[in-house]
Amino acid sequence: MAEQGEDPREVPWHPRHAKRVLGHDAAAAQVMKAFGAGKPHHAWLLHGPKGIGKATLAYSLAGQILGGSEKSRHWIEAKAHPDLFVLERQLNDSKPARLRAEISVDDARGLAGFFARTASGNWRVALVDAADDLNGESANAILKLVEEPPPKALIFLISHQPGKLLRTLKSRCLRLPLAPLADNNVRSVINALPLEEQPEPQQLERAVTQSQGSPGQVLALLTSAGARAFADFERLGRLKPADMIAIASQLAGKGVGPDEFMIFTGLLLEWLANQARAKASAPLAEAHQKISEAARVAQGFNLDRKQATLAQLELINDALKAS
Repeated sequence: MAEQGEDPREVPWHPRHAKRVLGHDAAAAQVMKAFGAGKPHHAWLLHGPKGIGKATLAYSLAGQILGGSEKSRHWIEAKAHPDLFVLERQLNDSKPARLRAEISVDDARGLAGFFARTASGNWRVALVDAADDLNGESANAILKLVEEPPPKALIFLISHQPGKLLRTLKSRCLRLPLAPLADNNVRSVINALPLEEQPEPQQLERAVTQSQGSPGQVLALLTSAGARAFADFERLGRLKPADMIAIASQLAGKGVGPDEFMIFTGLLLEWLANQARAKASAPLAEAHQKISEAARVAQGFNLDRKQATLAQLELINDALKAS
């Protein structure tokens, strides 16, 4: 877990450190075939469910396009390659620092500055991770580059929800859809990661089954505070007020990122849906709807996650009593 002020994305298994890409051979071959022909499309939209390896593939392709040497790979891993620009959300100035909700227009304009410089090699590559984080202004700044690309420049835009992207931006990109991984590839990805603790086989199998082909989701289920909080909820069953406070407290405080709340909520909603179906319970189904809507509001307005979690648990307790 990141310390105060550190970027929570900076983990040993960040996509730029991956030594191989599993499950996306056809997509990789399509890009490299176009590149080998000498006239690749300048903007590619890599889209598919979150956590399936889109960024891993983009970093791998960037490494090959920028020469594929050991030196080049080390530069990419160190975030120091002069011909690679990664546009992503930045940390804000709060204490502790948190990731900004969006990619700002100033950061997007930095990409134009990058392409205005002379390349140290032959090509320049930019990764937008993720394009979903662009706001209206920053999306339009990227659109100008995509409409009038500089020579010898490639842009890889990563998207988990392409339907929400600026339509004109999507229309200028060559779309590269990526599918969820097969379970055997998900296991291979997880087993190859430098995790501090390797998961128990039964724990891993459960996470793989729930992941829908996403190694990123497996990691969230195995290592996150949200997953641990849900495990406590599932183990305790009917909750006392002290139990609710203990669970909610795990999703707030220093070093706990906002994604933990959504991981917990996702697992909670899945559990609630299964319970509602099994018991044919209208109160549980109604609680599912209320929790889903309230979670979107809490996330969108950055509301207190502890209070939001307590409200979720109280709704479930009330629904269970009414079932």
